[in-house]
Amino acid sequence: MTHTRWHLAPLAALTLGASTLAQADVSVTRGATDIPDGEANHAQDITIANDQLAFALAVESRPPWGVPRGTLVDLAAVKDGEIDLDRVAFADFIPNNWSAWPNDGKEVEVVEESAERAVIRVSRNFGEAMVTTTYTLEAGSDRVHLETVLDNQGDEPLEAIRSGFTLWPDTGYLFGVPGLGDAKETEASDALTDRMVAYDRDWAFALHAPYFDRINYEGQDMYREHSLASGESRRFEGWLQVVPEGDLAPVVANEIERKQQDSGEIHGTLRDSDGNAPPNGVVMIEKEGAPYAWTLADGGEFSMSLPAGEYRAYATAEGFANAEPVALEVTDGSERELNFDGMRGPGTLSLDIRGTENDTPRDARLTILEGQQPPVEFLGKQTFFTELDPAGHAELKLAPGDYRLAVNAGAGFTARQQTLEVSLETGEEIDKTVEIERLVEPNDDHWYGADLHHHANVLEGTTPPTTVVRAQLATDLDLTFISDHDSTANHDTFRKLSAERGVPFIPSIEISPSWGHMNPFPIEMNGELEVDPGTDDVQEIVKDAHRLGAEVVPMNHPYNAYGYLSNLGDGKVPGGFTPGFDLLELNAEVDNEPTIAAAHRFWDQGTRLYFTAGTDTHDAWNDLTGRIRMMGHVPGELTPRAFARALKDGHGYATQGPLLFPEKHMFGDSLRLVEDAKGEWMVNATAVNGLAEARLIGQGGEVLATQSLDGTDATLTFEIPGDAKGWVALEVDDADGDTAWTNPLWLERRSKADYLGHDGTNEGGADEEDA
Repeated sequence: MTHTRWHLAPLAALTLGASTLAQADVSVTRGATDIPDGEANHAQDITIANDQLAFALAVESRPPWGVPRGTLVDLAAVKDGEIDLDRVAFADFIPNNWSAWPNDGKEVEVVEESAERAVIRVSRNFGEAMVTTTYTLEAGSDRVHLETVLDNQGDEPLEAIRSGFTLWPDTGYLFGVPGLGDAKETEASDALTDRMVAYDRDWAFALHAPYFDRINYEGQDMYREHSLASGESRRFEGWLQVVPEGDLAPVVANEIERKQQDSGEIHGTLRDSDGNAPPNGVVMIEKEGAPYAWTLADGGEFSMSLPAGEYRAYATAEGFANAEPVALEVTDGSERELNFDGMRGPGTLSLDIRGTENDTPRDARLTILEGQQPPVEFLGKQTFFTELDPAGHAELKLAPGDYRLAVNAGAGFTARQQTLEVSLETGEEIDKTVEIERLVEPNDDHWYGADLHHHANVLEGTTPPTTVVRAQLATDLDLTFISDHDSTANHDTFRKLSAERGVPFIPSIEISPSWGHMNPFPIEMNGELEVDPGTDDVQEIVKDAHRLGAEVVPMNHPYNAYGYLSNLGDGKVPGGFTPGFDLLELNAEVDNEPTIAAAHRFWDQGTRLYFTAGTDTHDAWNDLTGRIRMMGHVPGELTPRAFARALKDGHGYATQGPLLFPEKHMFGDSLRLVEDAKGEWMVNATAVNGLAEARLIGQGGEVLATQSLDGTDATLTFEIPGDAKGWVALEVDDADGDTAWTNPLWLERRSKADYLGHDGTNEGGADEEDA
């Protein structure tokens, strides 16, 4: 199958000033987009706009994550004739749930261009299938109509694929499909409606997807699971709606109109105890016990239409206690006035986190376990971090009420989680000190930890660099690390913040082709890729990683939909196999069992491909940084390159909690044994939450021996059987079910004659020398 690289019908030039739209007419322009902070910057790219919104298609600019060219990469509201900032990484149709996208061409056509309407059609191949998406924007409309036809032109059926539209913001927050809770991936049988929303205080983008039957990534992907026989096609329809403020009332109104639903209206006021309108007031709507929508109460006034049905409504505001909820029964044409009076404002909790042993400040993560948590994220967080300066200090503005807070300062690794109970009244200021007992000191034995897969605020990452550094220090990591998708924009900030705290910084980048991601490290500061992850083969990409100075090239989440080993097995990796990877990642977001089994197969073959570990955190407020980490043994000065070399040599282990200290034989080293002599391996283990079990693993992943454990500390003494060959490794569980996985201890068995050749006399079992 062949396709032309691109085709464009003639385009009209934009005659208005940059970033300015003075009328409702639709415009279509070619060239670098006028959308501020936009990524469509090639001469062939297309921007479509009216007086409500603007979006841009990357005809020749490089989209993120190795997605083929031709996708929507910029989307912005238009406010008072001015184009606002781009708020998305991209919004596209995904043919099969982030699997590799084999593509060798596209066609882009301007089907219709007038003051009343613009229609753009983009066709790209997905292997032997065609993905044809039509974008339609009408004058005065606040939404882009999406229509995609997925046509299987190949000879083989496409079985159980998951296809649909996606909306990936590069800032702000997510409000997933109502009724599905905070599930990352789930079927949609409990969905209360068919949309998700990305939002912040001053904008909201909704993806309406009536075809969907499941979600991924908390609703950023709206899929339908289906199959296509050879020659069969399926049509998908959706809408991207743009709202110029963080108000969901227009989103709900759109649903009512689109579905032709019966509806009624609510309206009313919000007032504090002094009769004033609380700042940033919001009225929340719940349906069947789940958050459904909200509307802003500008100046304390609000109104909103709702589909006919039963709801609960309550008022809240930044730092204010939630008002008592009111039951609503909305019928067609009904009208209900709601007045929320006497709303209670915030108090202040001032915290200092200290060590019990020497009263030194401790970095910490603070999370509301019980107590009011803001239902809309621009009203406040449920997770906080202590400041970088002064260290160990945090000031929390909280709604009045009773709270129980979790205090995490290396919790689960070097200390136990503490809890703090406090009650706050409006206007009250409370000072508290929390003491953290540090139970283990890995650095004393030259062991250091890092979270080797972490994002900041590039593309779909939403955490500012300062917060990422605070989060990494709070979980007691010894080195900071950042690996944004195909970008090193945050390197200078990370180096500066880390240096201020005297912590080594490992600069990295997540190179992100659709068939397999990788985090080379450490790389040169601010280095830029010369390859195109969307088109170049694996050999060229690994070569470019080394050009950037990488000591190691890890293979990220090897078996998920965009993992190298998964797509290598399916024949979807350009260039096929390469021996250029050094590390296999254990990742907090995926099932690691296939990766562990792959490591065992590599070790069976004598291939010294070792572990790395990272959380793949994109939102440090809602995901726990460092919950899986890589521990490396660096006897000398701790530097990023020394740490990387330790992992390349196998001198490390991945852990979710247990900490390990080999007494003699280091992970990644060799133990020399004579013929079928037995060996012994001693490793000290500590788990602040208690140890449960240790397993000695051998070739083929076979469990050679098991020890049941109790207490927080143990010396693991395993006898290595005389018939054990190749390698052994350890797995250690703590009482919470968290595991540590070691790199192997290699077994080198020699004949007695070879062994005696050293001095002619030694007839012992094990050589004292480690390779």
